[in-house]
Amino acid sequence: MSGHSKWANIKHKKSRQDAKRGKIFTRIAKEITIAAREGGGDPSANPRLRLAIMNARSVNMPSENIQRAIKRGTGEIEGANYEEITYEGFAPFGVAVILEAVTDNKNRTVAEIRSQFSKLGGNLGETNSVAWNFERKGVITIKTNNVTEEEMLEHVLEANAEDMDFDTETTRIICPMENFNICNKYFEEKDFEIVERKLEYIPKTTVKIENINDAKKVIKFIETIEEHDDVQNVFTNFEIDDELMEAIESES
Repeated sequence: MSGHSKWANIKHKKSRQDAKRGKIFTRIAKEITIAAREGGGDPSANPRLRLAIMNARSVNMPSENIQRAIKRGTGEIEGANYEEITYEGFAPFGVAVILEAVTDNKNRTVAEIRSQFSKLGGNLGETNSVAWNFERKGVITIKTNNVTEEEMLEHVLEANAEDMDFDTETTRIICPMENFNICNKYFEEKDFEIVERKLEYIPKTTVKIENINDAKKVIKFIETIEEHDDVQNVFTNFEIDDELMEAIESES
């Protein structure tokens, strides 16, 4: 998964550099609203809300924005009636894609997503057309803080995690869903700066992209889909080796 993980880590750097705060805040606010609607507005009694608030604070989302999103969820103030939808399909070259969206108009969103897939050389699939090739895992992204790969591996084992995507700037810690809270607590107590915590779809097998033009096409597909206002998360199974990824970065 090294190529896939490198792309995941680059995305974290890129989102910081581009400072797409509006998009980030909107995405997290929707998650907070849905969490509060489903489990109530008390984060101590609502694990999903507690996680969403932690992610909001990690990107310095103002407290008033957080409280407003909670109140929309609990019905204290008016807001859109959001619905969660998961789409599956394929990017160019047979790359599998799982897309999580939140929308107040399901028909509009599916039409727009289907159109984008088609224009970018992919196609939207049916339920379980690609989900069988993914596993749901907890992922905690932390600042590496000069820790070596060997040292980080020791932390992974001590935290009851099962894998990592190591990078000198940010490292993704991957764990079984049932160990998510244990892992999160471990890295907090070890004073690592946590960039993001969430559940992801991790691919069981990957599609390796070896041509730079093909790789650019896949990356453009993913980035364009991610920019859609209703899209919360995009998960894929493409793999690009480090040298090719660095060549693409150098051209951007």
